[in-house]
Amino acid sequence: MTKHSPFRYFKTSPKVIRLAVMLYVQFPLSLRNVEDLLHERGIEISHETVRFWWNKFGPMFAA
Repeated sequence: MTKHSPFRYFKTSPKVIRLAVMLYVQFPLSLRNVEDLLHERGIEISHETVRFWWNKFGPMFAA
């Protein structure tokens, strides 16, 4: 039985998802600050997307 990636249904790269979640968790930043930092790097996502990723992948990264 093969183990599926938890990122398989997302269009965004897993590296971008990890970066957004880790920025939010590791530093005292708001969701909009993370959105602005990613925008400066050329990544267009909303703060609500970061919140969704944090709710979905935050516990997995913490484990």
